[in-house]
Amino acid sequence: MRTGMLALATGLLTLRFLPQLPPGWLLWPMPLLALMLLPFRSYPLAFWLLGFSWACISAQWALNDRLSFELDGQTRWLEGRVSGLPQQVDGVVRFELEEARSRRGRLPQRLRLAWYGGPPIHAGQRWRLAVKLKRPVGLLNVQGFDYEAWLFAQRIGATGTVKDGQLLRSARAPWRDDLRRRLLEVDAQGREGGLVALVLGDGSGLTREDWRVLQDTGTVHLMVISGQHISLLAGVIYAAVAGLARYGVWPRRVPWLPWACALAFAAALGYGLLAGFDVPVQRACVMVGLVLLWRLRFRHLGAWWPLLLALNALLLWEPLASLQPGFWLSFAAVAVLIFTFGGRLGAWRWWQAWTRAQWLIAIGLCPVLLALGLPISLSGPLANLLAVPWVSLVVLPPALLGTLLLPLPPVGEGLLWLAGGLLDGLFWALALVAGYWPAWVAPLIPFWAWVISTLGALLLLLPKGLPIRLLGWPMLLLAVYPPGNRVPEGQVEVWQLDVGQGLAVILRTRDHAMLYDAGPRFGDFDLGERVVLPALGQLAIRRLDLLLLSHADADHAGGALAVQRGLPVAEVVSGEPSALPAGLQAGPCESGRGWQWNGVNFRLWQALDGATGNQRSCVLQVEANGERLLLTGDIDTWAEARLLAGPLAVATDWLQAPHHGSRSSSSMALLQQLSPEAVLISRGHGNSFGHPHPEVLERYRRLGSEVYDSARHGALRLQLGAFSAPQVMRAQPRFWRQASASP
Repeated sequence: MRTGMLALATGLLTLRFLPQLPPGWLLWPMPLLALMLLPFRSYPLAFWLLGFSWACISAQWALNDRLSFELDGQTRWLEGRVSGLPQQVDGVVRFELEEARSRRGRLPQRLRLAWYGGPPIHAGQRWRLAVKLKRPVGLLNVQGFDYEAWLFAQRIGATGTVKDGQLLRSARAPWRDDLRRRLLEVDAQGREGGLVALVLGDGSGLTREDWRVLQDTGTVHLMVISGQHISLLAGVIYAAVAGLARYGVWPRRVPWLPWACALAFAAALGYGLLAGFDVPVQRACVMVGLVLLWRLRFRHLGAWWPLLLALNALLLWEPLASLQPGFWLSFAAVAVLIFTFGGRLGAWRWWQAWTRAQWLIAIGLCPVLLALGLPISLSGPLANLLAVPWVSLVVLPPALLGTLLLPLPPVGEGLLWLAGGLLDGLFWALALVAGYWPAWVAPLIPFWAWVISTLGALLLLLPKGLPIRLLGWPMLLLAVYPPGNRVPEGQVEVWQLDVGQGLAVILRTRDHAMLYDAGPRFGDFDLGERVVLPALGQLAIRRLDLLLLSHADADHAGGALAVQRGLPVAEVVSGEPSALPAGLQAGPCESGRGWQWNGVNFRLWQALDGATGNQRSCVLQVEANGERLLLTGDIDTWAEARLLAGPLAVATDWLQAPHHGSRSSSSMALLQQLSPEAVLISRGHGNSFGHPHPEVLERYRRLGSEVYDSARHGALRLQLGAFSAPQVMRAQPRFWRQASASP
């Protein structure tokens, strides 16, 4: 049976690695074939087929529930019911709408919407909304967060922006919504948002700085309801019943063990319902329930059995859970603990077990974090060593007890005030640690190097005293110091990042690196911090020789401050130095300035008499082995005419589309003079400006220029000087992306 369960889990997990789903004519007979194999005792193959077919069928249902291409970018009136906990941050209300209906086309069952300046919204309300609909497409960068996969795993078939709305049916605020409001109104010494995260699993009240501190210290799991919190509550209830039985207080006629397990699971389930019972909480409750069942009936089967059952139970309930990073991290952490503590001779003291657990989890999760492209916290073991018991044993009890006693305001609010102060002290300490040891973004490593580093981590988890164990350190360090992927002399590696409606281009020669524009920032949404900095880290760029900002518009220079805070920058140059955000000092764009890095030539140009920031964009020409790239910022036809009279008006292989392909740029005169082989467009999917304009695209096509569009292709990598085809991120096959790109 264990072999069958392992085969079932393998079949369910195979979905995560499929480039595309099997066709329907092959998919639907698979369960019948699996059932036919059972009488022949081919259990592994039969269970694998059952798991694989169920996962693929479930994924196909989610694909079929996506917004159609015909409605992509269209504004439609629709009706639906608000679900979950709506979030309001910086004047933007974000919520999910279920049971959406429209008279003009079929809609997905679940939508994720944003209403800028919208009214307060509560779960259970029914609204009639005018929504600009979008297919579930996200930014796609090198080892970046895959927003499309996240939306797909949540079974969200469309996103959208609300333009107008009318409340059709009001609803009394659900108890979770009402409880969140009451918690936010309590004086918790400025940490009301943190208490809401701990009690209800809603992290919208945490600031961006709070999240950065948590990420740098590897303690994000502490501020959302995780398996640790739920298992802790279950453990406290179990220990209380066991203690009563041990000291003779528990009734002798009532068996204490079944009651301890039942009450512990009831407490875990109640806490899970308080948190909204989403997928991570479901995973935690399933694991707690199976551990208690193992303790009650099946201890003789070993500790791996409940982990395997929990894995299968969760994936059978929601096969798309394997697309979420948290799924892999949580199960990997439990597996590391079982592997480390199971079957060892001798007993460790409690403090030895606790300290070793933190370091061993950090080592065991390192390969998983590398594979997922997530930052690795250097201070995580030390921070968790202190923060986990502080939150679990000191902060969480008064927070939960104070929440339960809110009907008695003096007592409940007093406990929440105390919990808030304790939480504020924790954040103060974590901020100090994060200031010394920020999270480390690992560079991209070859697959073979990742395999070796994974084997090294496994060796380090073996029992102490085995001679071969010491080989794990150099094998694991291969991930820290991977084999050099240096750019050849005379060439430059170019990355046009996918930053939505903005621009960010990384240029790296053998010994130098520069950044042309830094991505957009709109309010608290900073793509310089979220996309550009991680990409620089994954390309092993720890220092910028030049940060060149074409002009001061927020979609080009908005992320510059985050980049400058994140790594050393030797020089900053801009076409509009005086208009840059406060705190960002830059020198002027010196038209005609040129330099050479590792045999690659760079030259600047600017229309000095331009009347607008767009017209004064600092233009960069890069030439490597005779292959040319021209980065133009947001120049328009007026500036293009002056460019044609200068030294950069020569045949160009690669042209960054001026002003994202707007109608006011990319004149036919410019295109005929430069004769670009290919054009690079950086823009947001379904942007409100209509970029790129159809007339401009038609000009590119008439000249035979290949168009690479970030909204359709994601990030792009070009080896300038090698005269080779570029690599686009969306070319990597993933079944959830097969119908995501714009037509």
